[in-house]
Amino acid sequence: MLTVPVRQVGESERRAVERLLDLDPFAGAQVAERIAARGLAWWRAEGRILGYGPRRSLESICWLGGNLTPVLASEHAIAAYADLLAAEERLCSSIVGRADAVLPLWDRLCGQWGPARDVRPDQPLLAADALPPVVVDPDVRLVRGHEVDQLFPAAVAMYTEEVGVSPLAEDGGRGYRRRVTDLVRAGRAYARFVDGQVVFKAELAVVTRRTAQVQGVWVAPEWRGRGIATAAMAAVTRDALLRVAPTVSLYVNDFNLPARRVYERCGFRPVGTLATILF
Repeated sequence: MLTVPVRQVGESERRAVERLLDLDPFAGAQVAERIAARGLAWWRAEGRILGYGPRRSLESICWLGGNLTPVLASEHAIAAYADLLAAEERLCSSIVGRADAVLPLWDRLCGQWGPARDVRPDQPLLAADALPPVVVDPDVRLVRGHEVDQLFPAAVAMYTEEVGVSPLAEDGGRGYRRRVTDLVRAGRAYARFVDGQVVFKAELAVVTRRTAQVQGVWVAPEWRGRGIATAAMAAVTRDALLRVAPTVSLYVNDFNLPARRVYERCGFRPVGTLATILF
């Protein structure tokens, strides 16, 4: 297979990078948010943008930072990224993106970067651009600054349940608490409180001019099965559409059928399939 060399993309190619990200606004949302906030200079972006294709006709990009995210990666681009990355030490904690790019990329890298802690090959990517067709929960609201201490244990529980490791392990949770605090300050963290306890939470973890991506959806174990999730997610979706972005998106594990039913009731439709490799 003939490939063109992969190169690190700089600020001079920002317009071409943004054009590519506009072609895949949901799967590339996290990369788009980082570039909008910090540009393409690696010392500001806390990561590198690798590019595939001629300088005048960029075909694909790949974000390499805390995670690895290929965007619009063809078979040739995947091969070229793998050739470069296989020679480097793995520093990312995950590979995430469209399944048709992530899985063949992992096939090429697993010999050098493996083993993975978990492989999630089928994660439906969903989006909504209309207000939810169900009643919203009026008690779901933005978390206030003085409520971080109440939100944080729920955030830790969600992360541990979803990712399989505790966010407290690496630095006692200081970095994760900063992330939670930043989301609250930015008006991107939602919760429903009952007697001072969080029984539902969700965040707009990624926001671009094209979409607000919901992550961290969690219902307290003792409240599961009571039917609160649909109205709660409808409240988040409605507020995000009216206040933040023209679409709301998220991705979910294929085996999480209760969550998938909730999102369908709230008006989310499939727009692709992601895959995640966790280390």
